Amino acid sequence: MCFFFSLMPATICITIGYFVLFAASKADDGIKTFGRVLAIWLFVIAAFIPITAAYITLAGLCPIEDILKTLHSARP
Repeated sequence: MCFFFSLMPATICITIGYFVLFAASKADDGIKTFGRVLAIWLFVIAAFIPITAAYITLAGLCPIEDILKTLHSARP
C-alpha cells in the first residue's frame, strides 16, 4: 500500500527534474552545469522513493495498512 502512495511524490520529483533540466538547457554555462546536477539529484531522489516504499511494504512496516485494519475492525 505504501508503494502505491509513493508514486505521487516520485512523479512530482520527476516532473520538477524535467523542468529544471529544461530551464538549465536555456541558461549560461555555470548555471547549466548546476541545473544538470540538480536535475540528476532529483531523478535519484525520485528513484529512491518507490524503492524505499517497496521495502517498507514488503517488510510489513507500512503504517497505512495498520490504520486500514483498525478502521476495518471498528466498522459495525
